[in-house]
Amino acid sequence: MAEMKFEEALKRLEKIVSDLENGDLALDEALEKYEEGIRLSKVCAKKLEAARKKVEILLKAEDGSFELKPFDERSAEDDDKADSSRKKR
Repeated sequence: MAEMKFEEALKRLEKIVSDLENGDLALDEALEKYEEGIRLSKVCAKKLEAARKKVEILLKAEDGSFELKPFDERSAEDDDKADSSRKKR
């Protein structure tokens, strides 16, 4: 299951959620699907975390050159908060 692509895992997980929400499954089948859904959600979470770590931001330096920096989730959140507070004014 770990070799599964993110999109495939997410699509399968969405199908499982739909099946479980429908409520037409026998208890044993529902438990099996629930367990598979948990495994798929962990696969998706790992793949998202790996992608997050690979994200880099291209920043323009004062001299006009560009530099690559690792993605800093906290500074992105701070930027988002600053943008939203500016929009409220």
